[in-house]
This record gives sequence, structure tokens and C-alpha cells, in this order.
Amino acid sequence: MSKAKAPVQKNEMVDVVFEDLTHEGAAVAKIDGYALFVPKGLPGERAKVKVVKVNKGYGFGRLIEITESSEHRATPPCPIFEQCGGCQLQHLDYEGQLKQKRKQVSNVLERIGKLEDVTVHETLGMSDPWRYRNKAQVPVAEREGGLVAGFYQERSHRIIDMESCLIQQEENDQVVQTVKAIANRYHIRAYDEQKHRGTLRHVVTRYGHKTGELMVVLVTKGKELPNKKNVINDIRQALPNVKSIVQNVNNKRTNVIFGEETTVLWGEEYIYDYIGEIKFAISARSFYQVNPEQTKVLYDKALEYAKLTGKETVIDAYCGIGTISLFLAQRARHVYGVEIVPEAIADAKRNAKLNHIENADFAVGEAEKVMPWWYSQGIRPDVIVVDPPRKGCDEALLETIIKMKPERVVYVSCNPATLARDLKVLEEGGYKTKEVQPVDMFPHTTHVENVAVLELRN
Repeated sequence: MSKAKAPVQKNEMVDVVFEDLTHEGAAVAKIDGYALFVPKGLPGERAKVKVVKVNKGYGFGRLIEITESSEHRATPPCPIFEQCGGCQLQHLDYEGQLKQKRKQVSNVLERIGKLEDVTVHETLGMSDPWRYRNKAQVPVAEREGGLVAGFYQERSHRIIDMESCLIQQEENDQVVQTVKAIANRYHIRAYDEQKHRGTLRHVVTRYGHKTGELMVVLVTKGKELPNKKNVINDIRQALPNVKSIVQNVNNKRTNVIFGEETTVLWGEEYIYDYIGEIKFAISARSFYQVNPEQTKVLYDKALEYAKLTGKETVIDAYCGIGTISLFLAQRARHVYGVEIVPEAIADAKRNAKLNHIENADFAVGEAEKVMPWWYSQGIRPDVIVVDPPRKGCDEALLETIIKMKPERVVYVSCNPATLARDLKVLEEGGYKTKEVQPVDMFPHTTHVENVAVLELRN
């Protein structure tokens, strides 16, 4: 379809009916088969839309007026929802969000994985889907009148100043506002990414949901932190629950948050939190799930799907700091975890010791290389668990799983599209996908986690 043949033109006003949502949360309307993507619309709604961009096979529109509203439309409670890019779905009620996420998973399993007879359960949601995030990473900038701290406006690098974020735990909001006030008090300049000047780049805060412990991380351009002693004292006075104040130095021109150098300015290197009965030590740069309540739901489901009786050998590929491994170790004979990040494996070993778990071993390396070596040493897994990053499993790892032939594979995924792709490979390698359970780890955003279980065909 050439630009000239597109049934709409830029700046044209059109009446549409929205059919679906994309995985990024935009509504989809079809005009003579031509897809128009419109943010903030909902399936089933009729609307007036202004066409803002026309591509070859699809275009983009801006919502001008809703002429017939969805029964699932909600009024976003967040005052900066329209500007901030943090949440995409506050205009859809929570029941609608859970249904939409299940539908998204079903669709990609059929379209990408060609899996048509797999049970996809209803999405497991939260009883209170607000204030769930235990970690905030907030960029800082300067405006007339002092520092601002908040999230980036959608598709831009402009910071929307915020007092409060409704998906953050309130303690994190308090830390950001406190640090902003203290930095203003001592005239600490914000980092300017254009000029590569200034001091304070990000405020990162971590909160132990069960323990109430707080960590404050100041990410700075250089080692120099003006009025360091006063800053530390003022943070401690304002935040009695603070257990750790840390400085991370990042002097590169980059939008990556952390640099390589981390120093504890005051207090402990770690704060602690629990998922279920398992205690975790969390450092400034540890990977730790941001929604501990739903992480427990996710891991309980992974444990259920693993069907452990106490006799099994389990391999946890992409084990991170050992979160799933240690959950599995409570019910398995032995768990082997592998992860490419050395600091994560050091954390995993520390967490095993912290919980007096002796039937878990951890190795640094690529899973697709370490696992065949384990196999050569006589280790025969009954269950393999994978929890890969968004890009999914490495092809060589999927081949390794197929060669090792465990009875069951439990796949924990944060990206339905790569999950579907990888399930297809495992199905072709002799496995049958039994069921998939979506879990809502990030309410009001388009993200959905899943746990899938596969069993070896006879």
C-alpha cells in the first residue's frame, strides 16, 4: 500500500471504532483494512480521531473525542497521567486490564507460537493494584526555581516533575522529595546531559516491603559530592528508616543509570526483604523484583508447575540473585543455578547462606555452556526452569534443554512474544505446552509476566 493509496491523509479527521490494543497500549482502528494506532483509546469505543502520521501499511492518530465510551473506561487518578510515560493503562479499569493482558498472551501464542490448544488462564491480579513498586529510579534536572525530579514525558527526554507516583510505594516518593529538597538546600547542581556538566544524575531508592528498610542511592557524574557530610546527616534525620546511603559514580555520556563505581557513604551495603519465607540481601545494583507481593504469586505458580516431591534435580538457567532457585530448593533434592553476571551469583550464594540453604549450587557463565558441562559430570535434571530477559532464551540454550530431556520445563517470561517463539522451538523438540498462567506484576502498564509449563512427550 503506497502513501498515495492509504485510505487516510495526514491531518484528516476520521470516525473510527477501536478493535483492539497493541502490546504498547495504543488502540487499533481499521479503515478499509488500514491500521490506525491511537493512544488512550479502548476496544469497543467509537471516536473522532485526527490522523497525525501516514506510513505505508499503517498510520497514527490522536484521540479528539470519544463518541461512544467503553464500559471499562476509567478516570486516571494520577494528575500527570497524560504527560508521563510511566503507565499506559490507567484509563482502563483494572478488570479490563487483566482481561486485555490474557487476550494479548493468547493472541501471541496463536500467532507466533502456532499454539492453538494451550490453556491460558485468567490473569492473576492484585487486590489493591496501587503503590506496589519497591524501587524508584528518578532522573533529576534543573528548571528556574531549582531541581525537578520525576519520570520522562512519553517519547521524550523532558522530565515531568512529580510529588507522588501512584504505583510507587509511598516511602520511595518520600525519599525522592527529601533528596530533592536537600540538594536544593546545598545548591547541588543537576546533571545536564547536553553539556555533560553538573553533579546529581539520578536518585535511586529501594524499600524492603516486609522489613521497612530504606536504601538511598545518589548517582553522580563525578566522585565529588558538595557538602557530603551535611547531605548524609540531613537524609538520616529526615528518613529514620534509612539503613544505607550509597553513591554511584557514572561519568559517561549515556542514558544508562548506573556507573561501575559504587561506595557506601553511610550505613550498610545491603538492605533486606522477604519473598515468602526467603530472606534476600539487596545491594544498590542487585536485580530484585519490584513487586514483591506478585513475585510471590509468580514463584508459587512456578513451584506448582515444577511438581517437586523432594527427589528432583533442578537447573535454574538465568538464576539472577537466586530468587527462584531458593524457592525451588525448599522442595527439590538439589538446585543448580547459572547466571552470566558475576555479581548476581555472588548475591545468590550470599542469599543461600542467609537462609541456611545447602542444597543449591551456583555457577557464573552462559547457561548453554555451563549446562552441558554439568551434564558431562553426571548431573541429570528432572526439571529445568528458565527466566530469561526480554529477548527470550538463547537458541543454543533451547537446543541444550532439548538434548538434556528433563521431564518438565517451567518457563517464566516477561515478554509474551519471545515466550511464544521459544515455546514453538521446544514443541518442535519433543515438548508439549500444558498451560500458561499470566501474572500481573505491573498494574496500569502494558507489561505482563507469564509462567508456562511444558512436559516431555512420550
